[in-house]
Amino acid sequence: MKNYFLLFIVFSQITFGQAFRNYSNEFLSLGVDAAAFGMGKSVIASSADVNSIYWNPAGLSNIEDFQGALMHAEYFQGIGKYDYGGFAKPIDGESAIAIALVRFAVDDILNTTELIDNQGNINYDRVSLFSAADYAFNIGYGKKLPLRGLDVGLNAKIVHRKIGDFAASWGFGLDAALQFQTKSDWKFGLMFRDITTTFNAWQIDQEEFDKIAQAIPGENQESPESLELTKPKLQLGVAKSFIAFRDFNILTELDLNMRFAETNAIIATSFLSIDPAFGVQIDYTKIVYLRAGVNNFQEFREFDESTSLSFEPNFGVGFRYKGIQIDYALANIASASGTLFSNIFSVKVDFLYFR
Repeated sequence: MKNYFLLFIVFSQITFGQAFRNYSNEFLSLGVDAAAFGMGKSVIASSADVNSIYWNPAGLSNIEDFQGALMHAEYFQGIGKYDYGGFAKPIDGESAIAIALVRFAVDDILNTTELIDNQGNINYDRVSLFSAADYAFNIGYGKKLPLRGLDVGLNAKIVHRKIGDFAASWGFGLDAALQFQTKSDWKFGLMFRDITTTFNAWQIDQEEFDKIAQAIPGENQESPESLELTKPKLQLGVAKSFIAFRDFNILTELDLNMRFAETNAIIATSFLSIDPAFGVQIDYTKIVYLRAGVNNFQEFREFDESTSLSFEPNFGVGFRYKGIQIDYALANIASASGTLFSNIFSVKVDFLYFR
């Protein structure tokens, strides 16, 4: 009966396809963990720690003890603040559970809707500040299956988005994932994001909305739709780890990030768009890490109808001492994609080393 009910929900959402968005809840596509950013976010197959709650919850099954992680990043030269915290613990030798909180916000935005009064007078005392903030609370679960090397995972997320006093929304969605590792250290990963089509139910403050309409005379400000649905996304990854020489180890991974919509990705059709990502990590005895990656390949059409390709190169370093790991990543080096670079810092603690 529950299966029929779930199918009914999904069918109902598809029926009201006008609410679907090709780009919705995009703050959940930014990623977490500076180590992953350093590899161009290509970690779907290799993720195996507390941060797997975001990248691939099947990887949580590899956790042997309590783990915690924190990350801070700033976008657009500090205008946008992006923070993440996660905690995971094993349930038994074959499964683990994790929770995580994500916040992306632009704070202290000027609200000038009441700058000019009804008589046309300008009063700067009427200017106030507000924040546009997105939150996500995640609960993840990973489990090893009887088939050796095969793990499965599930992630449930509650999404809250707030734009000052103007509007707010609540939403819910599920992610499903798989990981498989062969005896020869090949790793494969699958992450099906928003498999149930994550929704956002918006509530608009009509009084505040009317102030916006009055502040922009001559414009027909229509109230936006109250229901927003996020299309599912699929990510596939393949990774290989090997010993380079003596105490040096190398991890490489290639991911394919797929959207069920036509975008400006280098591989795009009316049904599916594919954006590849590649990363490499070199470590010395699992203590010092050096990472590089490239992702976000986009094809742009210029004014003269010619096309150009942009991408984001990334670089990262890390250091681990016993159970404490600190990572740094410089994303989009030299602003190669036309947007500003970002500095990402993260720390991870594995309590296994303190027993």
